[in-house]
Amino acid sequence: MYFEDRVDAGRRLALQLLERGYTGEETVVLGLPRGGVPVAYEVALALGAPLDVWVVRKVGAPGYEELGLGAVAEGGVAFLNRELMDEMGVTEDDLREIVRRKAGEVDARVARFRQGAEPPWLEGKRVILVDDGIATGGTIRAAIRALRARRPGRIVLAVPVAAAETLTELESQVDDVVCVSPARSLHAIGQWYVDFRQVPDEEVVELLAQARIILGPSQPSPSTG
Repeated sequence: MYFEDRVDAGRRLALQLLERGYTGEETVVLGLPRGGVPVAYEVALALGAPLDVWVVRKVGAPGYEELGLGAVAEGGVAFLNRELMDEMGVTEDDLREIVRRKAGEVDARVARFRQGAEPPWLEGKRVILVDDGIATGGTIRAAIRALRARRPGRIVLAVPVAAAETLTELESQVDDVVCVSPARSLHAIGQWYVDFRQVPDEEVVELLAQARIILGPSQPSPSTG
């Protein structure tokens, strides 16, 4: 199954979530920027749930940035592939510097996307975590670990397309997995989309602003709300 674009993917994903009985009641939809946000926007509209982001940055190997060693999520949580680090000869000093830099990038993106708004209050809520696709799952694993620290009632992982093997590995880390097209082989997420253009930061900010108008803001922490 191929998707026209992220809007099409989000609408198809929303249909499956609705068929599973998911609604906007006590639910927060979180999109992984940038590509996951247009997908999550359609899900939030369909379910009638507030939309927010959860920021994650991939940790690339020194000199080979496209090779992911793991990821750092907001809240300072990192997921790292120690076996791959050893294979690449990445030292602990190298890693500390990389993680420090990526954590700074996460903080900067959080400020850019939320525009000063507080992070959503997730304790006891159903969190639907959305991306536009999952290959190896490094960024998703970091996001899930960070979200668990916020003590949500349930975490539902929802994606249009993902590597079937990775989904199986992730099932034990979340409460439910919803995927429109599990793929036996997934080399590049973009191959499953007719239009897989880059999503600019400005589009993420605009979609979040539109969602706040239509669906209302996500509830901030009681200590800050």
